[in-house]
Amino acid sequence: MGIHTYFQSLNDLERIIRCPGKFKFEEHSVSAHSWKVVQYAKTLADIEESNGISVDWKKLYEITSSHDYGEIFIGDIKTPVKHYSLELRSMLQQVEEGMVAHFIDEHIPEEFKPIFRRQLREGKDDSVEGLILEVADKMDQIYEAFTELQRGNTEKEFIVMYRSALIKIKGIKLHCVDYFLNHILPDLVSEGSQCHIDIEKITNEALAM
Repeated sequence: MGIHTYFQSLNDLERIIRCPGKFKFEEHSVSAHSWKVVQYAKTLADIEESNGISVDWKKLYEITSSHDYGEIFIGDIKTPVKHYSLELRSMLQQVEEGMVAHFIDEHIPEEFKPIFRRQLREGKDDSVEGLILEVADKMDQIYEAFTELQRGNTEKEFIVMYRSALIKIKGIKLHCVDYFLNHILPDLVSEGSQCHIDIEKITNEALAM
């Protein structure tokens, strides 16, 4: 069926709900998540460039817009489960990458296979673009968790999501991370000051780790 099969498969990303099995005031699809990650990454990359860092925008767009395509095949696996151990994370990544590779081999015309292999690869690495993707991905996790906590959701998993994402971002050495921690995060914490859950305390504990 060729590239039509790929285009049609994108509808599946709208039906895969993030953080399955937990009560949420607002559901978020993988498709919506991917769009938001692209938006975060654009601003993060602008911050890097304003500090003299060169950004490969084509690569950044490819890896951010397609970074969760493999969840079509394995669904959204909750972060605490996915990162339970390095061995489990590695196994899940191998399965996901193997299924994406099989999809490309089966459905994508020969002349486009190298392009799709590049675009649908695992984009998180030690390059500037890969690190920006990591930060943008975790930022969306923070905002999704924050929104639930702000609305009074008592599911402890959202506290874990918020804390673990913040700890991950804090450990990444980029100018945009410094900007997020010093200028964006304080606004978020201030907005959550009326929340029945102490967002400021959770934030400070995460930053101190």
